[in-house]
Amino acid sequence: MKDLPESQPVGSKFPAGSSAGSNISNLAFINQKFNHIKSSKGASVWSSLFAPTFSIFEPHSESSPPKEKKTFKTKTNGWTNAVKRVVTGVTMWRLQERILGFSRTGVSCSNSETWLLGVCYKISPEESPGDGNNDNGSVAFMEDFSSRIWITYRKGFSAIGDSMFTSDVNWGCMLRSSQMLVAQALLVHHLGRSWRKPMQKPFALEYVEILHLFGDSEESTFSIHNLLHAGKVYGLSGGSWVGPYAVCRSWETLARSTREKTKIDKENKTLPMAVYIVSGDEDGERGGAPVVCIDAAARLCLDFCEGQAVWSPMLLLVPLVLGLDKINPRYIPLLWSTFTFPQSLGILGGRPGASTYIIGVQDNKAFFLDPHEVQQAVDISLDNLEVDTSSYHCNIVRHIPLESIDPSIAIGFYCRDKGDFDDFCTRASELVEQSSGAPLFTVVQSLNVSKPVQPHEDVNDLDALNVEGKFSEAEDRSREDDWQLL
Repeated sequence: MKDLPESQPVGSKFPAGSSAGSNISNLAFINQKFNHIKSSKGASVWSSLFAPTFSIFEPHSESSPPKEKKTFKTKTNGWTNAVKRVVTGVTMWRLQERILGFSRTGVSCSNSETWLLGVCYKISPEESPGDGNNDNGSVAFMEDFSSRIWITYRKGFSAIGDSMFTSDVNWGCMLRSSQMLVAQALLVHHLGRSWRKPMQKPFALEYVEILHLFGDSEESTFSIHNLLHAGKVYGLSGGSWVGPYAVCRSWETLARSTREKTKIDKENKTLPMAVYIVSGDEDGERGGAPVVCIDAAARLCLDFCEGQAVWSPMLLLVPLVLGLDKINPRYIPLLWSTFTFPQSLGILGGRPGASTYIIGVQDNKAFFLDPHEVQQAVDISLDNLEVDTSSYHCNIVRHIPLESIDPSIAIGFYCRDKGDFDDFCTRASELVEQSSGAPLFTVVQSLNVSKPVQPHEDVNDLDALNVEGKFSEAEDRSREDDWQLL
């Protein structure tokens, strides 16, 4: 596409006034030092500095004796200062990625299918990536990829609650990933799956309204501020990293509280869809696949519509744990297949301690939008349809091997109406048949909450289902670890 913005490294998108050039030169300096240190006695120092990403979310103490620390400071003062300068503009995850090569970029030409949130692209080796032809699979893929809303670390926003946090750098990646998934649901709902980011201004009001919802202040409904407040009962707090399950439940709570506030204005629902957290049997048995209960979904929609309609749009979130230290290989083909669903919203997942928003697959690769980029907080005002939205879109396609994904994930789906939901259930049931007895999740008409899930049993008391926050906060806390370990 001729009008597609020129691709450039994500790392180069520093806010105005930042020292992008100095950061790049510092990185080059660090690389030189690394090549020297890794072959010497200082390798252990480097390893401790770039510990596994997850360690940055947990308190730890320096175990080296004072004398050894003093030697380290004397010998390496120059390049450690460079590291400090780089980290002010580049997160630890990005620094690890650049130096240790954790992920790669680009889309390969392949005779196999490439899927992006329910849309298939053919990127054949015969194509010329720069010819601008609309029928060119790589151009169409890039146009689609860059149209997804990209939400990253921000700095310089108003303090979160009573805390001193004015940035979510190095701890907010799961929250940002979840914001991207919900933003995609809103894009599809309001503008359709075929929507592409506008090249000319003024922008459509619906587009600006969606971005405004995810601004970085309490005035924005789905801001990180409000998400943390809604998720307190699930352990969400500034400076702490959380898993997919807690984030899914926090969105359920935030959607419910938002819905209560907007009951007066029924036509102006900020999240115009029911939220269904798909869980397993209510006795808390481990080892069972989550169950999509059709009757429970119907009840949710009826409640959401307050009796004015029998069905409503629906956001389904399916938190899963697909292994212990790494994902069980038997689930990889099933995860791959979920991206072929027209209802696909992608996956909250990534490497351990470093969440990303996975939105596509090709062969054994998972394409993702990465929240680990520090950007200045921006004000998306509803009365400015010519606002700069470039920081909400990304032209760099990053990918990691599917087998490298952390086993703790959450899959998202959006169903516009009853027909769309029925189609989703049909596809999910077919996926169960392909699972060789180990499905990601199952679909039943009804279930009895007092016994292990049985597809043939009727629901006698759907109010007991924990799908719309019917339990007390104490009961919710007891279910926080009710993951489905498959």
